[in-house]
Amino acid sequence: MTIDTDLDRTPAASTDNPVEARRAQARAWFEGLRDRICAEIETLEREAPAELFPGEPATFTYKPWQRKTGSGGGVGGFLSNGRLFEKIGIHTSSANGKLTPEMAKNVPGDGSLDYVSTSISLIMHPRSPRVPTVHMNTRFLSTSQGWFGGGADLTPMLPEQRSQEAEDAVTFHTAMKRACDAHDPTYYEKFKPWADTYFFLPHRGVARGVGGIFFDYLNSGDFDRDFAFTRDVGSALLDVYPRIVRKRMVEPWTDEERAQQLACRGLYVEFNLLYDRGTMFGLQTGGSTETIMSSMPPLVSWS
Repeated sequence: MTIDTDLDRTPAASTDNPVEARRAQARAWFEGLRDRICAEIETLEREAPAELFPGEPATFTYKPWQRKTGSGGGVGGFLSNGRLFEKIGIHTSSANGKLTPEMAKNVPGDGSLDYVSTSISLIMHPRSPRVPTVHMNTRFLSTSQGWFGGGADLTPMLPEQRSQEAEDAVTFHTAMKRACDAHDPTYYEKFKPWADTYFFLPHRGVARGVGGIFFDYLNSGDFDRDFAFTRDVGSALLDVYPRIVRKRMVEPWTDEERAQQLACRGLYVEFNLLYDRGTMFGLQTGGSTETIMSSMPPLVSWS
């Protein structure tokens, strides 16, 4: 499966423009990762046990979009009302644009407003409360300096699964630590606490889930090294999450557990609308509202 559309085109990479060339490398990886993740999810949709997940397996639909400001755009990948997954958004984008002066104050560089970027982001909301929700985002962005950022985190829905010692949390963190350790033994010790802090809802006094890793402004001075780490974060997610899903999707659930899931999803809504930096950046720089807001769960309860 390969998705290609003229609406997802940014200015062509040139050997005379190293930033564009680097963005092109990152973009090709993000789009290939998208294709592999979508293929794996569609396989899981087919594999889910029919007695727990009746109906026909769902597949992704893809919607190209163009930026409202600057140039470029992306492709939104959507799966809705599946057997195993109620809702998934997996999106890639590439853009040339301008930061606001206020945004430029908060990023590395000399204050330049012009930027180029490319990214992949995903959010998966399973139907079963026993299967955790997962989120991942990785990106390359350059003003007068270029850097990578992103991470991945797991949100189990049931109280007994929402601890660092729970089996799925240990499995997920082991995968992320392995990706970090392959590049720098200090990465996991920095990026795990960063995720714990970032994905915390201060108004609730609770974490969104069991965390994972989060990093930003990663610029060691060696693009290839930083890019290799970013690729391994994506590969780790593609490996570990389907393993967790396959283990949990055979487990039946109760109405009480479903109610707990819908209540826990409320944390997702509150975090994404109040604190999520990607949501704010996308809305402030002319991104696609449909893809940005596709992170919202399909059903949620605050009762």
